[in-house]
Amino acid sequence: MRPMYLNYQYTTPTEEKQRDLQRHQFLKNRHFYFFKAKPIKLLNKYTRWRKVAELMKLSSRTKNRLEWIIYYETKAQKNASFTARHFGISRKTFYKWYHRFQNGNNYRGLEDEDKTPKHVRTWEVTPTEEQRIITLKKQYIRTLKKQYIRWGKKKIALLYQQEYEQDISSWKVQRVIEKHKLYYHPQKTAKIRRKRQRAQSKKRLTELHKKRYPSFLICLDVIVVYWNGLKRYIFTAIDYVSKLAFARMYQTKSSYNGQDFLRRLHYLLDGKIFNAGHDNGSEFEKLFKQECQRLNIPQWYSRPRTPKDNPVNEKFNQTLKQEFLELANFTPEINLFNQQLTEWLIVYNFKRPHQALNYQTPIQFTEKTLKVLPMWSSSASN
Repeated sequence: MRPMYLNYQYTTPTEEKQRDLQRHQFLKNRHFYFFKAKPIKLLNKYTRWRKVAELMKLSSRTKNRLEWIIYYETKAQKNASFTARHFGISRKTFYKWYHRFQNGNNYRGLEDEDKTPKHVRTWEVTPTEEQRIITLKKQYIRTLKKQYIRWGKKKIALLYQQEYEQDISSWKVQRVIEKHKLYYHPQKTAKIRRKRQRAQSKKRLTELHKKRYPSFLICLDVIVVYWNGLKRYIFTAIDYVSKLAFARMYQTKSSYNGQDFLRRLHYLLDGKIFNAGHDNGSEFEKLFKQECQRLNIPQWYSRPRTPKDNPVNEKFNQTLKQEFLELANFTPEINLFNQQLTEWLIVYNFKRPHQALNYQTPIQFTEKTLKVLPMWSSSASN
């Protein structure tokens, strides 16, 4: 029998190291042999950008700016002019947000900057000045005629200078008047202030990013017609993209008639009204607003005394006046007028070519994307 030490195979350190590597590689691959892992597929770079924006819960305005950049790098092939024209913005605006995003892919850089002023005015009126202003205001209210109640901040500041021989800014006087509500009619002043605050909170048409597909924005307005001492109101509506139009005359422009007009329009368009744009008239408040909320239609207001915010409807109103009203088609009889108006609308929507639509009719332009009920003339009053 051969001794045991003679069966032992001696190896060099290099061979021992190579054997350990082979053993390690075998153990490493054995796990994947029995449990094969699925290959990991990375998402597209631009898809990852959108996913990150969703996870960071960025605002819709920021996501919209991110879409500008994605469109610029993909479909526009880094053509800033084409991108700006496609989204209806200036090149300067696009480059501003693009450069802010390029700094380390900073998604937060696409957010609107905080517009809060860094330095705000603080209460600089001394107790002595405050008491003197209150005394002057109330004193002149009690002793002089009622017209002096309406004295403004500049007149009170001048009176303060004459009375106490000290200069005071009209801004300090205004702060004291607001704090203690030293107005001629406090309730009326508060009502006016609330009305102004509501006007500031309205969504403006200039803030709406208009998309180029039919029925996205329906523009509404009212034409006032004077005839032999009578007034009649023609409610008009037109699609911002397809130029599909509808109109109807009423005796008044109340919100009740505005509600009725919206219901008819909603029925004709088969319920496809995504946004409603109009001016700040009373006919688009109260019942009209309630109907918009019921039908889930967002309202967008034009700026006060700014008809250029609603140019498509203004152009339609001009066409209706020139091609219908001025051709001796007006009658104060509402039912008869609406029958004749319906006949004209059929021609306008089904036969009249439009230059903005490359000389197509509105129905030809929308027949593939939007279902529209026919506007047949009827002798019925409803």
